[in-house]
Formats: sequence, structure tokens, C-alpha cells
Amino acid sequence: MLDRKAYLRTIEEQIARGRFKDNWDSLSAFQAPAWYKQAKFGIFIHWGVYSVPAFGNEWYPRNMYIQGSKEYEHHLATYGEHKNFGYKDFIPMFKAEKFDADEWAELFSRAGAKYVMPVAEHHDGFQMYKSELSRFNAYEQGPRRDLLGEMRNAFERRDLAFCVSSHRAEHWFFMSHGKAFDSDIREPLARGDFYWPAMPEPDHMDLFGSQPNQEFLEDWLLRCCELVDQYRPKVFYFDWWIHNAAFKPYLKKFAAYYYNKAEEWGHPVVINYKLDAFMFGTAVPDVERGQFSDLKPYCWQTDTAVARNSWCYTPDNAYKTPRVIVQDLVDIVSKNGNLLLNIGPKADGTIPDEDRNILLAVGDWLRVNGEAIYGTTYWRTYGEGPTEVKEGQFTDGAAKPFTSEDIRFTVKGRHLYATVLAYPEDGVVRIRSLRERSPHFHGIIKDIQILGFDERPEWERNNEALILRTKSVSSPMPVVFRISID
Repeated sequence: MLDRKAYLRTIEEQIARGRFKDNWDSLSAFQAPAWYKQAKFGIFIHWGVYSVPAFGNEWYPRNMYIQGSKEYEHHLATYGEHKNFGYKDFIPMFKAEKFDADEWAELFSRAGAKYVMPVAEHHDGFQMYKSELSRFNAYEQGPRRDLLGEMRNAFERRDLAFCVSSHRAEHWFFMSHGKAFDSDIREPLARGDFYWPAMPEPDHMDLFGSQPNQEFLEDWLLRCCELVDQYRPKVFYFDWWIHNAAFKPYLKKFAAYYYNKAEEWGHPVVINYKLDAFMFGTAVPDVERGQFSDLKPYCWQTDTAVARNSWCYTPDNAYKTPRVIVQDLVDIVSKNGNLLLNIGPKADGTIPDEDRNILLAVGDWLRVNGEAIYGTTYWRTYGEGPTEVKEGQFTDGAAKPFTSEDIRFTVKGRHLYATVLAYPEDGVVRIRSLRERSPHFHGIIKDIQILGFDERPEWERNNEALILRTKSVSSPMPVVFRISID
């Protein structure tokens, strides 16, 4: 096992000799790299031991120990009493016997993704990689394979930027409910135990309740830095509870260590965070299952899933349509954001047909219209139209009723792209932001083409709008006009 004290000294030494120090003033020198801002679309992967019961969602390991919950009752009926069959007993059942990283890489490439982010460790505490800090990892138990290492190699062969996420912080309290009755979560718990520390659960957004202790925080830092050193991820994503006040000094240490390492590698990296875990400007903010209602002058990201009810695979997943996902992608990119779209593989390592078909449909659209997404930047206004996009986290519970008047803009070089989120049946599109004497546009339109269609639109400008008329254009997906500016 790793010499923890020596590794902590190594982290401090790296910070001492690097450009970035563990304080917000130094870390504010961070700049979101060009490759990330140009990528626009990534794949998130929730896959782990929780994929074995595949019930409810990825919080099954917590909820199965909450007496009276649907997961608790399901567990009793399916697996028996918790003292005889606990969450740890799913580990040998997580075999990943059909997992093929190259097949995944091919699918994600066809989907049009530019970066891929598997969950390296979820709240349950099981590491999906070879670790010297815990024996509860996929290399020593369950699949007995370095799943993360296989993914990294396969993804990078396809020029997919390899990224990781850590949800370890929430493990401080995640298994605590199992102490309330006769289960397999028994005291005393010590570092190295799968369920350790199982401390009392705080209020969901509590910044100060149930403060993690130094032993847990150092273990958290070591696990994060081990991922950096072993896999060199291009993006490192954190889930929400790192905004707890106790994590602040360790977040600064991790960021300084990671950014300094990246400078040694010669490849700029990104940290994704939620809420106010990091000082604004020191990393890239992420909005979970939601987005912004307006254009932002800074780089940001949405993370959401193909299913509305779960991040992991369950047979009861309620899936979004490709149309909804592409509409959200266009809206997010027009506002200077990236979309990180999650899928949930089955325990055996296969990707469900529903997830696969959604990804392929998104990829089909991007193959035709990707020039309006990749490498673009925002325009003077993100768009127009009557449909309100609610701002903030957890606002994508239902499809947005976009209309033919809802249009989003991106720009690249001499081309302005106007994407109609719901193409009108009569083939007539009115773009009010490009009307004569518009406060947004004073240029000369040289040419207008429709991506993926041979027909050239008839068009005219007046005081109301730029009016485009088509006869044969029809699509259930968003349609992109490429407007060449002189």
C-alpha cells in the first residue's frame, strides 16, 4: 500500500515548486483552455457496483439502508436481510464480463463527443481503477481489471480527451443509515473498511454540518492526486458536497497540484465544480441537470443524463428523445457552455440499446451540423424566441416547448449560424435579430445555405426580420442556416 505521509509530502513539494500555489489569488491565473472551449460536447459515464441491483438510481447503496424506503423494501424482498447481504456483497457480482473499451470508444466517437468522463469513484466508495489506497477497487475485486486504464487507452486512441470524476466526498456520510439497525455496517469502522466512515448525514446542502475530519480529508486528497498521477485526466470533475467548508483548504491544494502537473505534461486541464466550491475564475462552473437562461461571458458546463430519473442503468429509465438533447446542446453552446451527457452501462459492461440509439442519433445530427457547434463562439446575442429556459440546477425535468421562433446563434470565422430549434411546417423562418437596423447586426449578408440540404432558401430583409423561405426542407431535429457575412 502507498506510504500516505510520503505522498502528502510529495503533494506539498509539487505545490512549492510549481507556478500555482494553494490559494485563490494564485489559482485565479487559471484560464479555460482552448481545446475545452472548442470541444462543446462530452460523454459522462455512471457505471459501478450500483449497476448490479440497478434499482431506483445510483443512490441505491445509501437508500437501501433507509428503513421504509422503496430500495430498502426491494432489497429485503430480493436479497434478504441487510445483515446477511449488504451492499458490499454486490461487488463479486460486478464482473464487467462484456466490457470492451474499444467498442465504447467507437460509439462515443460516432456520437460526436470530444471528451469522455467516467466516474472514477462514486459515493459508494468503490474505485473503478487500480489503487494503492484501498483494496476495494475494480483491479482487486469484482471485475479484477483496471477499467479506468482500459478506457483511457481506448479513448485516447480515438482522440477522445480522457477525463475523470470523483464523488468521493459524499462517502463521509453516504452509508450512515446502515448504523440505525442490524445491518452489515457495524462499528467499529476504520480507514480501509469499505463503509468507513459512515458519519451522520447532513442536510443536503449543509455547508457546516457533519464536518469531515482531517483523516478523511487527507484520504480524499490522496485519492484525487492518485487519479491525476496514474491517468493524467484532461478534466477533473467534482460532485456537489465538496462545497462543504472543511474541504476548502484541500480543494486549493488539489487544484494547485493538478494545474502544476498539467504544466509539466504540456497539456492544459480543467476542473469542473458545482455551487461555490471553488472561487469563481479558478475553475469551470457546472450546472447539474440545468442550464443558464442567458449568455455568459465565461466558460461553463451543463451535466445531464439521457434518462430523467437516474444517472445509472435501471430497467425503468425514463429516456429523453434525441431531439430534446440536441435542442439543449444548441441552446447551451449558444450561451458559451459545454454539454456533458451521461449514459449508464449495465453491470456486464454493455451499453443499453436506448442509450446507444440516443447517442447515435445525436452523432448523426452532429455529422451534418457540427460546424455550427464545434470550435464556435458566442455571438452578440445567444438567440431569440418565446420559450423560457429556466435557470439553475435540476430544471430539465421536462422537455422545453421550443417553437419555430426559437432560434440560437453561434459564430465561427465569417459564418454566423442560426439554428431553428423546431422547424416550421410552412418552411418560413423569421430571424428578428437580423432585421434591418437591428441593434445586433449591421453587416452585409453574402450568402445563406442550409446544412444538410441542397435547397437554397429564398430570403429578404425588412424592418421586421430576415425572412427565409424553403419548400422542401423538413426535419424533426433542429435545422441550421449558415449565413456568410461580407
